[in-house]
Amino acid sequence: MAKKEFQAESKRLLDLMINSIYTHKEIFLRELISNASDAIDKLYYRTLEDGATGLSREDFSIRLEVDKEARTISITDNGIGMTQEELDQNLGIIARSGSLQFKQEAEKKEDVDIIGQFGVGFYSAFMVSQRVTVDTRAFGSEEAWHWESEGLSGYEITPGAKEGHGSTITLYLKPDTEDERYSEFLDQFRVQELVKKYSDYIRYPILMEVQHTKVKEGTGVDGKDPEYETVFETETLNSMTPIWKKSRSEVSDQELGAFYKEKFYDWQEPLKVIRTSTEGAATYTALLFIPKTAPMDYYTREYEKGLQLYASGVLIMEKCADLLPDCYSFVKGLVDSQDLSLNISREMLQHDRQLKLIAGRLEKKITSELTSMLNNDREKYEEFFKNFGLQLKYGMYDNYGAKKEELKDLVLFYSSTEKKLVTLKEYVSRMKAEQKYIYYGCGETVERVMGLPQAETLKEKGMEMLCLTDNVDEFALRMLMKYDDKEFRNISSDDLELETSEEKEKTKELAEQNKEMLTFLKESLGDKVTDVRVSGKLKSHAVCITTDGMITTEMEKVLNAMPAREKIKAQRVLEVNGEHPIFQRLCDLYQNDKDRLKLYAEILYDQALLIEGISLEDPADFSQKLCQLL
Repeated sequence: MAKKEFQAESKRLLDLMINSIYTHKEIFLRELISNASDAIDKLYYRTLEDGATGLSREDFSIRLEVDKEARTISITDNGIGMTQEELDQNLGIIARSGSLQFKQEAEKKEDVDIIGQFGVGFYSAFMVSQRVTVDTRAFGSEEAWHWESEGLSGYEITPGAKEGHGSTITLYLKPDTEDERYSEFLDQFRVQELVKKYSDYIRYPILMEVQHTKVKEGTGVDGKDPEYETVFETETLNSMTPIWKKSRSEVSDQELGAFYKEKFYDWQEPLKVIRTSTEGAATYTALLFIPKTAPMDYYTREYEKGLQLYASGVLIMEKCADLLPDCYSFVKGLVDSQDLSLNISREMLQHDRQLKLIAGRLEKKITSELTSMLNNDREKYEEFFKNFGLQLKYGMYDNYGAKKEELKDLVLFYSSTEKKLVTLKEYVSRMKAEQKYIYYGCGETVERVMGLPQAETLKEKGMEMLCLTDNVDEFALRMLMKYDDKEFRNISSDDLELETSEEKEKTKELAEQNKEMLTFLKESLGDKVTDVRVSGKLKSHAVCITTDGMITTEMEKVLNAMPAREKIKAQRVLEVNGEHPIFQRLCDLYQNDKDRLKLYAEILYDQALLIEGISLEDPADFSQKLCQLL
């Protein structure tokens, strides 16, 4: 038969298929094995339909053969095969899918699970091949046909010779170049690796003769040196049945742990295994794992979130980021669905309703499992939170608090009274009847927070305080604004509303009596503070820094630590303890030595900054002033 041109709009379409659609050349093996599986499925479904073939699932297989000398790879199936007309239509018209047509015709039948849809996977062979041949014989036919092409030049179909039904695709690999080493696909270990990576769960056995070196029989005994020989054994390269398709009773915890460690390169058992599957609008099976510890690169830009995505057991994407929200980026695992709308290369998903449905359901399932762990296994949950709690708190703040309601009951903070991590719900349940706010303090460590001057007042009145030690903590609570209608209040804020009416009146009276002195202190400090006030909330400490407005000192530190950002400044207020001996000393100096009072003001201000954990702009100057005072 004369060579025929491909029936497509232009040869450029085939060039696109070969060079542009697929990201990695290794994908060709996945595509051809998937096509072979589809060919077997078509025949198997015919078996179910008319029962006339005399074949069962156990009779089917896919065979791979590698010939290093000839530089060929062959993929053989004993599926339905093709007639001359089908061969011309399926391989002569680019983007025509026999599998898709079969799937459409069989839509009303149950368990029809065909992988191919676009009719372009076959042409991925030309990414690595200079010539491709197909020898095929349709089931029930006595005629075999041979298809051959060198790519853009067109194809030929001639009578062929083939025993039995099915197809054999033979790839004649391109010569190696400086940029590409096509010979890698002739290495048996590389072939085994690709089958394991992409096609491990194809439902039919993928067979290949594998070379082994063994001790020659009769040697290596009675003190004789062993002699070795090379033998070839046919091995099944794929496991066929995915572990996530097995029932819970069929899979032990040890098997799940071993699968996780091998598949996701962790040396530890997972902290939590989550299995879920649904049918209906979005049919899928998912096997998810929460790691015991965070990966080394987890809190870096290099870390990539995402779940492995399978379509009917065939790996489509190594990391599908769209299936996980950022707050749950620590989750590892996989999703297998036969209903996803894939793009033409099957390497990326189209952003459609099904994908969003699956992602939404997975998110709810993870939230449910974490909530269950928190309520029923607190020790394990706190171990989880130690590693990934920071991500949950980021999730509350991220994207304008889109996930704050979902996450608010999962976050933990250290309690000043309970001396352990507590939930917001637990804090609110212990609040006093007269308590208006959920109080919190910020610092680098729990000890630093507990040492803040304002914490003394809370302790004296028996109020619980949350100790916030991560940079994101206050931002997360500010985004949440309220919990159970209780507002959050930083203990460094101006008014904690803890003073009695008598205490407030006494403080107000002291401020009125010493109004001029307080004004002098404010003027002495210049733009460092917005005000200097008499405080009624301090106990043993002489001074503290509080803030007016939305920006607290802790938020100022965090925001100013970010690179390439305009510096901001909280509206700082210096509060002086009216009951402390230092206050009377300040009053005396105002009457007798205003220059020395100015020195006192600067030292007390720097002291208050140090208590807050704020670095001094000029530590040497502070030291000099302190020495001058002493």
